[in-house]
Amino acid sequence: MTKIYLISPPKIELSEFSKSLSKALKTSLVPVFQLRLKGYSKQELEKISLELKKICHDNNSIFLLNDNYEIALNVNADGVHLGLEDGSIKKARQESLKNNKDFIIGASCYDSKHLAMEAGEQGVDYISFGTFFPSKTKNSIGKPTTEILEWSNELLNLPIVAIGGINHENCEPLVKAGTDFLAVISYVWENSEGEDKALKKLNEVIRKFSEK
Repeated sequence: MTKIYLISPPKIELSEFSKSLSKALKTSLVPVFQLRLKGYSKQELEKISLELKKICHDNNSIFLLNDNYEIALNVNADGVHLGLEDGSIKKARQESLKNNKDFIIGASCYDSKHLAMEAGEQGVDYISFGTFFPSKTKNSIGKPTTEILEWSNELLNLPIVAIGGINHENCEPLVKAGTDFLAVISYVWENSEGEDKALKKLNEVIRKFSEK
């Protein structure tokens, strides 16, 4: 069944966000959380990562850091997610092996089959495509359709993440096309009903469409 991949908002205040993240993860509906912050110093990212990683592990969630595999390795994160300009997948793998770490590497492939195949050849653990819908927090060079999800399922033996403006009302075609994860950001953090209810509602819809 499709699972939920939760990403942080682009800016956070650590003490308040720690409470929000804990509330979200206590639903047991989030197997993967990615910390995605722009414009923070290395020291800030390390401090934030260490605190949020503990919350993730206390709730049986994987903790991934966006962009920077060196910081991810420094804080002993479970892995890193790399965009097109975030460094070499090959280099990240080499560095993780030097540290004898079981390290997850994900890669943004936007709407590109070529990038997906290239990422697979370089040894990533999962790939993401997006943005599928208009998004307030995720500006992407890609505008994929569900066809790329179906193509990936047929040709690539890799878990797939769909991202971009996803919510409980528009996720049906993505679930039916076989995505392994739905990545959500503002749908959860800006939901007037709260993080936990947003996740539960999305999970209900995923279950409904997965059973069809």
